Amino acid sequence: MNGDGPPSALKSRHTSKKLNGVVNGVANGIKDVGGMKKKGGGDGLLGNASFMKWRFGDVLGVVRYHPVPCAFALSLLFFMGVEYTLRMIPPSSQPFDLGFVATVHLHRLLASRPNLNTLLAGLNTVFVLVQTSYILWTWLIEGRPRATISALFMFTFRGILGYSTQLPLPEGFLGSGVDFPVGNVSFFLFYSGHVAASVIASLDMKRMQRWELAWMFDTLNILQVVRLLSTRGHYTIDLVVGIGAGILFDSLAGKYVESKKIADAKTNGTTYETFFTSLKQLNCRTQYEVL
Repeated sequence: MNGDGPPSALKSRHTSKKLNGVVNGVANGIKDVGGMKKKGGGDGLLGNASFMKWRFGDVLGVVRYHPVPCAFALSLLFFMGVEYTLRMIPPSSQPFDLGFVATVHLHRLLASRPNLNTLLAGLNTVFVLVQTSYILWTWLIEGRPRATISALFMFTFRGILGYSTQLPLPEGFLGSGVDFPVGNVSFFLFYSGHVAASVIASLDMKRMQRWELAWMFDTLNILQVVRLLSTRGHYTIDLVVGIGAGILFDSLAGKYVESKKIADAKTNGTTYETFFTSLKQLNCRTQYEVL
């Protein structure tokens, strides 16, 4: 029994030290938490805010390495000042359009020469038929449905938005019976299907590395924009959003086609990686990328 005494005492002292260590650790933890609460109460969220850690070099680095967002920030401040000080257009007036101001001389030229206006309108209709034919060609002949799906998406949403907010026909509109849509029929102003479809066709040409054809389409599209502004056939916002719509719906159509390919690959019991590898083995990589 005497032989068991010292080890028990040592064990008891060791246990006591461990308990004291645990108690002290908990106490210190409570103090730390209390300190954090105290600090949080004094400094709030700013104490751990990201910008509190910025240095002068970091601020300069933002301007140096991110000039585009910085330019956007300055433009935001500028247009905030413009927006809050500009007088709004009264309901009885026509909308103000900067594109109309820029093309006022061309508008007068076309108004004074109706034959020239008719000629340009006919050329525009031919251009629309060419871009429509190309979009259908990519699906029916080349078996690549992306451009066609993109055009379907685009015209569907154009119809929804155009009907939802029907803009008034611009003052001084120079119509033509041979302009598209042929026959001086009514049409939605927002957004421009002419421009959007041309962008869709051009993007497909670039994916196929048909660079000369793509640049020709882009050039004709720019000329088309100038003509539409000059004839007051569209507001500037219709044309700008038309460009964005072409890019947006081309991207959405690409995601749709890709999702269908992945779904078909899984249905056939293969993985996406295996399916992609098999395409490369069949020398179909270019066709897969452009779809």
